[in-house]
Order: sequence, then structure tokens, then C-alpha cells
Amino acid sequence: MSLKSERRGIHVDQSDLLCKKGCGYYGNPAWQGFCSKCWREEYHKARQKQIQEDWELAERLQREEEEAFASSQSSQGAQSLTFSKFEEKKTNEKTRKVTTVKKFFSASSRVGSKKEIQEAKAPSPSINRQTSIETDRVSKEFIEFLKTFHKTGQEIYKQTKLFLEGMHYKRDLSIEEQSECAQDFYHNVAERMQTRGKETTDDEKKDLAIQKRIRALRWVTPQMLCVPVNEDIPEVSDMVVKAITDIIEMDSKRVPRDKLACITKCSKHIFNAIKITKNEPASADDFLPTLIYIVLKGNPPRLQSNIQYITRFCNPSRLMTGEDGYYFTNLCCAVAFIEKLDAQSLNLSQEDFDRYMSGQTSPRKQEAESWSPDACLGVKQMYKNLDLLSQLNERQERIMNEAKKLEKDLIDWTDGIAREVQDIVEKYPLEIKPPNQPLAAIDSENVENDKLPPPLQPQVYAG
Repeated sequence: MSLKSERRGIHVDQSDLLCKKGCGYYGNPAWQGFCSKCWREEYHKARQKQIQEDWELAERLQREEEEAFASSQSSQGAQSLTFSKFEEKKTNEKTRKVTTVKKFFSASSRVGSKKEIQEAKAPSPSINRQTSIETDRVSKEFIEFLKTFHKTGQEIYKQTKLFLEGMHYKRDLSIEEQSECAQDFYHNVAERMQTRGKETTDDEKKDLAIQKRIRALRWVTPQMLCVPVNEDIPEVSDMVVKAITDIIEMDSKRVPRDKLACITKCSKHIFNAIKITKNEPASADDFLPTLIYIVLKGNPPRLQSNIQYITRFCNPSRLMTGEDGYYFTNLCCAVAFIEKLDAQSLNLSQEDFDRYMSGQTSPRKQEAESWSPDACLGVKQMYKNLDLLSQLNERQERIMNEAKKLEKDLIDWTDGIAREVQDIVEKYPLEIKPPNQPLAAIDSENVENDKLPPPLQPQVYAG
């Protein structure tokens, strides 16, 4: 009993404790089951194999770099550097790799010379030149890619340049710290690119609102605004086109003075158009409706932003006096009128105004009888076609309304018939009676049918 109790517990086989190589010594789990002697031999073999593979890899990379440099040297000349510090960092990294590999090999043979170390520290010209070409090409592609992001792309370019400069000075940090810095940079850039386009200012929202409003008012005619301009006259038509061009060109100018100059040129073209049409100098009452019509027809980009820019950064005395200030004030009044334009402003009924705004129909164009003899035939045909399309659109709307009404009537009629049938079935339920006795055939010999009259016999009559 005592012998058995003493041998109870964890049992380990003797063979599990010996060296895996079978040398007779005890192995150690820390040495993967080998003894100390066998572990040194296995480690030395593995290290020599790794050294040989690294040496072959280094030679192959050196050959590939020299071949790439030779091909690029024959196809294109050397180009200027764009990111000098980024190139320097890349060159230093390659230098350290070459130095590490050669030191590693020299340590294995326990022989090293100062000449080899100096050669390892100095990068080959092929590596340096190839880095310059690749860096310049990648930099140009990166800049072209960031141009599509406008303001966000410029910020990302600045952040990237600062990050590369910072990593150049952080090269002495540990690999974990450098990796953490790189991951933080990637995270920040990804967030910045994902949120691009979502940050809209109040002026941008106002620009979108006024442009949407002007597009909805594209049906407004000069007659509705009482515009004293006849676009059938070639000179007047040219003046209108120039006025629209000037008001659109305002967005391309950067200085408030140049933006005001565009507004002034647009206004002068409007005055000339009115003067040619009426054969007399234009008045202020004629100018403002025409300016409203030009804005509706041109739909200038970023109109609210340009007005706010001029108001904030232009000399106040210039906006309060002179013809520039007068024309700018009229432009502000025109924009305010467009924002608050309603049916009463155009002398229309609310029903017609709503139909025009929704695009269901468009106002009738000028009739053929009112055209002047010198009017262009193409313009006449265009207005005639527009009038015909408007009439067809109205007819189609009527047909669609009648079709929907007919469909509704059919559905109601079907439901009414179904309800009536259901009421009749519930009021007079169907009763199934047992079938009657079948009738016997007349010619059959049936005793029960003996009371039937005899069959008819054919009779012959003498003629």
C-alpha cells in the first residue's frame, strides 16, 4: 500500500528528457529539446544559412538597381529633386542597410577592414541617381493626385512634407516609436480625406441656395419683368451676351477692385442695350429689371460669396460713392429681389406661378403676329416649337389626369359589384337539392312507362 501511494503523481518518460538529437545528454525546452552542445551546432548552421541567403539577396538587389539605372539613363536624363530631405532620408536608410549587411558578413568571418566599411558607408552612384528619378516621379504623381482635392489636397501636401521632415530627425528613435508616428500620420490623413467636402461654410450654402433658386426661375421672360430690351436686334443681343459674360467672369477675379470692374462693365453693356432698343438714354427704372434678367439668364457662380468678399475686403468709400458703388448696390438689390420673388412680383396668379416653378408647364411665348418683319426665322421657329411643346405637355397632363380618374372609377365600380354580389349571397344562400330520378328513354321497354302514347307511325297519302 505504501509503495503504490509513493509512486502516484505525474509520470514522465525518460526518453522525453533526453536530447532530441540522441547524443545521450539531457535536453532543455528553452533550446527546443536539444542539449547545449547540439543547440550551438544547430544554431550555427541556421545562422550560416541565413547569412548566405542575405548575401544572395543583397547581390540580386544590387544587380536590379544597376540594371534599372542603366535603362533609365538611356531613356531619360537626370531630373531635379523635389523632396531633397525625403531623398536624403531614403539614401541614408539604404546606406545603413548595406553597412549592416557587410558588417554582418564580416562578423561571421571575424575579419573586417576599414576600407570595406568606408565603401559600405558611401552609396553607389547608381543607387543615388535612381533614387532621384524615382523620388521626383512619385512626387509629381502625388502632387497631381492632390490637385483634385483643392484646398484639402494642399493641406495634405503640407502635412506630408512636415511629416517627412520630422521623420528625418526621428531616425534615431526605436522602430516601435517610428511605426507609431507613421500610423498616427496615416490615421490623420485618412480622416482628413474622408471629411473633405463635408465642411461647407455659410457662404457656400447661400451660393448653392441662390443657384438653385435661379435655376428654378429659368422660365421668367423679359415681358414678366418689364425689361425694355429687344434681343431680336443683333446689337442688343451682343450687348446681352457681353453683360452675361462679364457677370460670370467676376468669379475668376481675385482682387475686389477687379470684381467691381466686372460689375461695372456688365452694367454699362446693359445701359447700351437699353439705349439701342429705346433710342433714348436708359433710366434707373429700366436698369434694375434688366440687371435682374441678366442675373437670371447668366446664373453667375458663387454669387453670394463674391458679394460678401467685395463687402468685407473692398474700400468702404468706394462702395458708398461713385458708379462702382451704385452698380454694386443694384446688384445686391437684384439678388435680394430674386430671393423673395413671388407670383405678385410677376403679376401672375399663384396657381400659374406654382405650375411654372414645378416645371409642369412654361409661359406662352410670343405669338407669330407680334413678330417684326426683320425677325430671324430660326428664332420664330424656336418659339413656335416651344409653344407646341408647351401645349403637348398640357395635353399629356390632362390625359394622365383623366386616365388616373378612369382607373379610380374602375376600381370603385369593381369594388361596388363585389359588395353587391356578397350581399346577395348572404341574403339568399345557395341550397343544393338532391338530384331527381333520371328519366327513362322513350324507346326503351320499360314497364313503368306503359302509359306513354305509342310512337307515331308513318302514313302514306295518295296524291
